[in-house]
Amino acid sequence: MKYVVDTSVVIDGRISRMLENNELKGTIIIPEAVIAELEAQANFGKMTGFQGLEEIRKIRELAENLGHRVLFLGERPGIEHVRLARGGEIDNLIRKVAEEENATLITGDRIQYLVAVSKGIQAIYLGKERIRPEEARIMRFFTEDTASVHLREGVPAYAKRGRIGQLELVKITDEPLTLEELKAIAHEIIEAASQDEDSSIEIERKGVTVIQLRDLRIAIAERPFSDRMEITAVRPIAKASIDDYGISEELKKRIIERQRGILISGPPGAGKSTFAASVANYLMENGYMVKTMESPRDLMVRDEITQYAPLEEDMSLTADVLLLVRPDYTIYDEVRKTSDFQVFADMRLAGVGMIGVTHATRPIDAIQRMIGRVELGIIPQVVDTVIFIDAGKVEKVYELRFTVKVPFGMTEADLARPVIEVIDFESKRVEFEMYTYGEQVVVMPVEESQQENRLLVYAIESRIAELVSTFEIVPVSDRKAVVRVPEDEVPHLIGRKGKRIRMIEEELGISIDVEPLKAERKNVMETVVDEKGKHYVILAEGLEGKQVDVYAGDKYLFTAEVGRRGVIRVRKDREAGKEIKLALAKGETIRLRY
Repeated sequence: MKYVVDTSVVIDGRISRMLENNELKGTIIIPEAVIAELEAQANFGKMTGFQGLEEIRKIRELAENLGHRVLFLGERPGIEHVRLARGGEIDNLIRKVAEEENATLITGDRIQYLVAVSKGIQAIYLGKERIRPEEARIMRFFTEDTASVHLREGVPAYAKRGRIGQLELVKITDEPLTLEELKAIAHEIIEAASQDEDSSIEIERKGVTVIQLRDLRIAIAERPFSDRMEITAVRPIAKASIDDYGISEELKKRIIERQRGILISGPPGAGKSTFAASVANYLMENGYMVKTMESPRDLMVRDEITQYAPLEEDMSLTADVLLLVRPDYTIYDEVRKTSDFQVFADMRLAGVGMIGVTHATRPIDAIQRMIGRVELGIIPQVVDTVIFIDAGKVEKVYELRFTVKVPFGMTEADLARPVIEVIDFESKRVEFEMYTYGEQVVVMPVEESQQENRLLVYAIESRIAELVSTFEIVPVSDRKAVVRVPEDEVPHLIGRKGKRIRMIEEELGISIDVEPLKAERKNVMETVVDEKGKHYVILAEGLEGKQVDVYAGDKYLFTAEVGRRGVIRVRKDREAGKEIKLALAKGETIRLRY
């Protein structure tokens, strides 16, 4: 008997197994077209090419030991055949060998089999042996608390086990792994991924293959990319909802109140992608259409969320498609290279809400990574929120604000310039300022020194003590303060056309804001808030014409005058309106102090 084998059955290793089981006896013909196809795949660094060439070597050795012949026949594909390969030209060369030699074609390609039978060529179809992902050998190394498995040629297997932030590297086998064992495991992984609709081969490069096998992200590295063969399999050990992170209702509202630019940052293994997936699911639950951009696609998100890979290995092409699809939010995992930041910025400025995942050792580093990649002046329009994750917890949240001011540490008014303020979301304190100084971009920590504040208060006090009867000084920074004096003494302190306060500012080298000193208000009244069109209406019956302080719980919001009808009207789009909206969302009681 004569048998012609095609590429599909050579790659999956079944011909050598059939020889070992005495299922094949006679002459085995390997077409030159098969050799050429495998050689091309190997030259491009695809593991299937190396597997196929290794299988041919094994077939020759087995055939010689069993007394069978192995022949290499047929025409080697030319440029025209390669160009038309997708149309079946190389398969036709293989069928031609079987036809000329009057041999039986063995194939694992159903279309190849049907065409051969249609042309009267004897053929055997070997359906693919089903390998379920959960039955693959790589799964035997995983336990419930295993985050990653590390297999390397010539050393025992290791795994990282434990909880996020408390992972330990442990040895899980005593014997070193051989190259043959690793190749068998790799082959099984590739076969399982190619057969499973929920798995995929994400990246194939020379010496490395990245596979998403259900929830496992597997990287297979070989020579010459690595010094020895290695398989690394990573699995998320936590699938959390946004409520599991204990974040404030204020931050939740910030995420869903409108499309934003958000960076989720943190060190490797901190749980950034797990948090990003929880945010994606939360946005979907709140009525937003969400998509993802990933390579590899390993975020554990709801089935309603479509996960996109790089189109033709280019994320900018994926972005072009997404701009046509127009999602409300896009999760970009991960933003690392300059091109990633540029794609992120382009989509954000086009009006798409963007959430990027990026590596950073400190919260401020995530913003600094954008410098030089995105124009400084538009960074707050691209990213307005930074969430820093460490050990699976939200450790820090920053919001970015663009303003024009004299930077911290400078004194001269003519040094005012555009400044990006990096503000702690919880305390609302400015922690960093970003601005240009000459040709350099400066990221300046804003440190509040109690000693400097005391000196500032003393300097102002010495100048205004004789001008007003009583006062209150509130330092804002080392070069700015708010001075509150009785309302009837404000004009005297400011002076005609502001000359007196300006002279004090120039003498001390600081900036001073003068405000009326609030009278102490001891009476408290709970009230209700109605909505009417563009306004919030706060009921204050009996306090007509009086100045009152408005509180949400124990937090002071603002001071307002009660109108003749016993109400305070606050526009929703003003800062005071936004404070009222947030307080109502938190379910806080609105109180009036008078």
